[in-house]
Amino acid sequence: MTHQIMVLGPGCFRCQALYENTLLAVDEFGLDAEVTKVEDISEMIRRQVLGSPVLVVDDEVVMTGNVPKPNTLGEFLTELLVTRTDP
Repeated sequence: MTHQIMVLGPGCFRCQALYENTLLAVDEFGLDAEVTKVEDISEMIRRQVLGSPVLVVDDEVVMTGNVPKPNTLGEFLTELLVTRTDP
């Protein structure tokens, strides 16, 4: 099952950094996920989040306001995605 990961934010440096770190983490950890970047503020409002950047996994906000390093992010996403695929 391919997971959907979305980085939300207004296009600032931190949002771009989270997007790039997420791409690196998905690649380095071999995660089955598609990563997209959304700069539409209305999407943040719809999800009721004010801080940015925002990390959304499978339509659930899992992180706001942080830009973890790729390795830390990869460990976090691996743990998160494993728990979502376990029966």
